[in-house]
Amino acid sequence: MVSAVFHSPLDAARELAEEERVATPVVAASTALKPAPAKPPFDGRELWLRVLPPVIGIGLLIGIWGLLTVKSTTFPTPWATFEAAAKLFADPFYSNGPNDQGIGWNVLFSLERVGVGFGLAALVGIPLGFVIGRFTFFNRMASPLISLLKPVSPLAWLPIGLLVFKSANPAAIWTIFICSIWPMVINTAVGVQRVPQDYLNVARVLALSEWKVITRILLPYLLTGVRLSVGTAWLVIVAAEMLTGGVGIGFWVWDEWNNLNVKHILIAIFVIGVVGLLLEMLLVSIAKRFSHED
Repeated sequence: MVSAVFHSPLDAARELAEEERVATPVVAASTALKPAPAKPPFDGRELWLRVLPPVIGIGLLIGIWGLLTVKSTTFPTPWATFEAAAKLFADPFYSNGPNDQGIGWNVLFSLERVGVGFGLAALVGIPLGFVIGRFTFFNRMASPLISLLKPVSPLAWLPIGLLVFKSANPAAIWTIFICSIWPMVINTAVGVQRVPQDYLNVARVLALSEWKVITRILLPYLLTGVRLSVGTAWLVIVAAEMLTGGVGIGFWVWDEWNNLNVKHILIAIFVIGVVGLLLEMLLVSIAKRFSHED
């Protein structure tokens, strides 16, 4: 007589749990004993290739500058410009009246105008770019106007600002605003159109909030326009301040030209380039913070 042994579902579940309890410490132990990934060795060649080309480029620029000014009596040499810069930056924040202030104050006043004009352009340009990028009707309506107004020189907008605002400072901010808004609108619209539809579908499935959709999906595609706009704003303010006067790096350059101080003009060119580079690096770091790519 053959007898069969039947196990109830509870017995089977109890045996399975016992097997998992015995196997879990083994898995945990093997995971704990897994060595951490080794750090890549220091690559001195890669660092050298990053540092050497810029140093050579700057050295060539200074060398060519020095050769061109060896026999010149009007254009300063690199060493004379360096000596003037040392004296200038020894006290960059002096103030001897509204029209005689250090280069530090002039740069800060220019940055303040750029911040206001650029901020207004962002408040208007980014939502407008969203609408143009998402709706074909508004895209076709706005494209001819943007194509018509975008190539206009900032110096052509400045008299309109002086006529409307009756003051130099608001006119300069207006010029920054009207020149910075176009790259922001265009690149925002293009960025919205370039967002993969799969990203938006996943966001819809996960029921992400609008803030999450904007910051995690759309924002990386919009920062190109923001970078271009801040560069445009910094370019425009120099030209605008040359004509409006007051305090600012553009007015400072024009004032030094009236004094025939070419060394200070060269220093101002260097300062304008460094400030623009720092603004660019700041926005690049923000873009990397929100980028989906490694």
